[in-house]
Amino acid sequence: MKKYLVIGNPIEHSLSPILHNYWIKENEINAIYEKKKLEEHEFDDLILNIKNKKIDGINITVPFKKKIIPYLDKLSDEASKTQSVNTVYLDKGKIIGHNTDIIGFEIGLKKTNHNIKDKKILILGAGGVVSSIIYAVKKMKASEIIVSNRTQSKAENLKKIFSDLKIAKWGEVPDFDVVVNATSIGLNVKDIIDLDFSKIGKNKLFFDVIYNPKETNFLKIGKKLGNITENGKLMFIYQASAAFEIWHGVKPKINDDIIKLLDL
Repeated sequence: MKKYLVIGNPIEHSLSPILHNYWIKENEINAIYEKKKLEEHEFDDLILNIKNKKIDGINITVPFKKKIIPYLDKLSDEASKTQSVNTVYLDKGKIIGHNTDIIGFEIGLKKTNHNIKDKKILILGAGGVVSSIIYAVKKMKASEIIVSNRTQSKAENLKKIFSDLKIAKWGEVPDFDVVVNATSIGLNVKDIIDLDFSKIGKNKLFFDVIYNPKETNFLKIGKKLGNITENGKLMFIYQASAAFEIWHGVKPKINDDIIKLLDL
């Protein structure tokens, strides 16, 4: 039986095992998918287990999407350009890092009928997924991308990859059409982002990468102020679908049953 994992810290919130095991069963694949809380010092053993084929693939979540890179043999083009990895597998004895967050964000947003073209995008956070979101919205022809992070130097570091980024100090809320919460603030239901959105007007899009809980305080505030809100569930589903296809060579079905499966 093949074995797959999602690793992160924290990891309790992840619904990846529910989704992947559903698709594994539906496609009659002899495999199991589990989640594992990991510390960075355990990466050596993890990589060894992949090389020894005890683990056949892993997904990476917070806070390891960049930290895993030095342990890999090769990066896909998308992973190299974003310096972010969320899917790992063995190919001809080499451990490959891939990025399916880009396609997950892009398709997930399109499926909710939101057009990014010529829009101003404010992204909160500077962690591993942020470079994927920047890459995706640039592909979708956003007019301006602004990043704000509590530790400003981390936001500034992203300019090494994307030179035309604008950086806003944490606490400032510049004008935007779309704001994306790409921080982990919201994984705990009591988490509140200490930003004042009361002066930005209405009918903006508040998008949260977090999908569990399905309505973070960030989204509740956006809705209360008269804005449109979307959580990261479709992004999550479509990045998982791309990873599943890489590992198993099968494009899994995405339908209402999948959506309901994750409505916990």
